[in-house]
Amino acid sequence: MILTTQKPLLVLAATLTLAGCFSTTPSTAVHQPMSIRPEARPALVAENGAIYNVASSRPLFEDRRARFIGDTLTINITEKTQASKISENKTERTQSVDASVPTVAGLPLKSVLGLAVSANDSNKFDGKGQNNSSNDFTGTISVTVIEVYPNGNLLVSGEKQIGLKEGEEFVRFSGVVNPNTITGANTVTSTQVADARIEFKANGFIDSAQVMGWLSRLFLTFLPF
Repeated sequence: MILTTQKPLLVLAATLTLAGCFSTTPSTAVHQPMSIRPEARPALVAENGAIYNVASSRPLFEDRRARFIGDTLTINITEKTQASKISENKTERTQSVDASVPTVAGLPLKSVLGLAVSANDSNKFDGKGQNNSSNDFTGTISVTVIEVYPNGNLLVSGEKQIGLKEGEEFVRFSGVVNPNTITGANTVTSTQVADARIEFKANGFIDSAQVMGWLSRLFLTFLPF
């Protein structure tokens, strides 16, 4: 009976262990989808010919900046932030109370007459805190236009996967690009992208070793100390 009861638990534990070992793509917060096919453009007057193609044609004097769904552009990631915070709090309070019972003839409880009572209270708090944070992220990634807003701004998103023998690394980027900030080389700096979401994650065994196990996280959630 004991073996029958423990068997489902062992199967569940093995399933969870295998799920953790074979996890592939890390979760992401960038705009979805991270890639999209170009939309077909309706032919206005001209038709496809031996060389001319309506879907990919552009006017002779038009630049090659990304502006349609499915177009690609290059993001130069140059993120560098630094923040520092120092705080210090001090509080101190001292109280003293002295009381005595006078000696008056005729009062009851003669045993407490003339008794002196004294009370002292002291409270002191001294707190200090310091926090320093710095971030430096540089690189290049090509993204795809996944949506064109009514005002002409472009919502872009993209992912770069790098496979290593220790695992895979994922560089992801998404945000809103103003076409006026796109240079002639069809590139834009990440500092000029609104609502930018930048990620650098991995799924190798080294990263898994740095993550607390699910059972430890479970106990940490419920333990009050």
